[in-house]
Amino acid sequence: MLGGLGWFYRTPILGYTAAGAGYSAHVTCSCRYIGGRSLEDCKKDRLAGMELVSLSSDEEAKSVTARYPLLPPVTATYRKGYGCVLEKWED
Repeated sequence: MLGGLGWFYRTPILGYTAAGAGYSAHVTCSCRYIGGRSLEDCKKDRLAGMELVSLSSDEEAKSVTARYPLLPPVTATYRKGYGCVLEKWED
């Protein structure tokens, strides 16, 4: 029953998780590469409900990747003059 509901609501669930991961990647990228704080310090700024989002930072690319377990990642990259920009989302 629960699996059937999950399948029925998969589109909005995937949309909300992609938006949540994108938000987390963008905010953490800004905190990290514009604010100059450490990734661990930036994790303290997460909103309630974002505890499931894992964050990783690529210092060389100046990017932060966020992902929910078992779902596609979303990456934000710092670009001089533009700030942190989300990479194209995969469908």
